[in-house]
Amino acid sequence: MDSTLVEQRKEVRTELSWPVSVWLPGANRFFNGRSVNVSKGGAYLTIPLTAPVRPGQEVELNFPRTSQLAHQKGQYARIKAGKVVRVDRSRMMSEGVLGLAVQFLQD
Repeated sequence: MDSTLVEQRKEVRTELSWPVSVWLPGANRFFNGRSVNVSKGGAYLTIPLTAPVRPGQEVELNFPRTSQLAHQKGQYARIKAGKVVRVDRSRMMSEGVLGLAVQFLQD
């Protein structure tokens, strides 16, 4: 059986390891993680394996800014609303994290 994945991304992704907090409304809390890659349309993140997240769930992503960038932009974080399109629990179990593909919702 061919297990080739079909590329569905519409935007070019850039590898970027940056801290991120993911607000899960159902859990009523943030889970701290890191971005793996980002694009105009979404991001792939890692968050703790224990996070109760599922595909289709709407989340809020909080990307903190450096002090210099916060001074320029007037805010200490870039907050994006998103929808979980994929949860990868098996790929990163050994590190205690799961992979999370999030599509950004329109601003």
